[in-house]
Amino acid sequence: MNSTTKSSIAFLGLGIMGSSMARHLLSAGFPLTVYNRNAAKAAPLAAGGATVAHSPREAVTCANIVICMVADDAASREIWLGGNGALAGASNGSVLIESSTLSVAWIRELATGAAARGCQLIDAPVTGSKIQAASGELNFLAGGPAEAVEKVRPVLAAMGHSVTHMGATGCGALIKLINNFLGGVQAASLAEAMALIERSGLDRGRALEVLLNGAPGSPMVKTLAARMTARDYTPNFLLSLMAKDLTYALQEGNNHSLRLQTAGAALEVFKQAIASGHAHEDTAAVVELFRQNQAPSGKTATR
Repeated sequence: MNSTTKSSIAFLGLGIMGSSMARHLLSAGFPLTVYNRNAAKAAPLAAGGATVAHSPREAVTCANIVICMVADDAASREIWLGGNGALAGASNGSVLIESSTLSVAWIRELATGAAARGCQLIDAPVTGSKIQAASGELNFLAGGPAEAVEKVRPVLAAMGHSVTHMGATGCGALIKLINNFLGGVQAASLAEAMALIERSGLDRGRALEVLLNGAPGSPMVKTLAARMTARDYTPNFLLSLMAKDLTYALQEGNNHSLRLQTAGAALEVFKQAIASGHAHEDTAAVVELFRQNQAPSGKTATR
């Protein structure tokens, strides 16, 4: 067993994604310490042999590798820099992996702080959602020093299907935002298309068969179409998180003097869906905005 396999790992954040990722590390035999703001979510991992810490700083005290998986910039900042934050307790020489979907600006700020502590930061967000996290089939998009990525590759491989080194610090975060903005635009357009099919009187099953087996039928569209049809909005990827990712993507576009018009339009749709009470449902719930009698523009929908 090589030194990386024997590394002690701290995992911070046990939400929909993080809990499954941590479970795979435990199953692979890594010594694991976990932290979550709601400690009850750590109980299943504790039963499997993980150590439960009471703060991020406590969690990283003996760790060689630290992984964070939380919702947004604010949550990540709190985990790393807040009271009893992880960065203050990180050991010199440890590798910090930020797998959350975050802004590039925050990733670069965090990398600077990590370097000041003698640590290396890798931004390694993932593609895949709840199902892929549970099955260990995530794809990691890594930014940061190549040698650091190689050092932790076996750790990432325990949780995922592939590891792609995208380049320097922030490159993983950027490609993830681009990936999700494309997904958000698809989700919003599918929601409108579904509503048009239903309101027009077309046979929905036949119409979807045409669309899903044709050029528009991406894996994401196929997955969301099934959930929209069944009206099953059990969270796999929260609608509110899609809005957050579109917001970060728009900010990144602005940083490069590029107005992402389709991302902006999709964000407005998701904001209205959140205002209609769908924030904590799956992204597929965006279709309910168009199924309502009132169209998103505020004009009464025609039937």
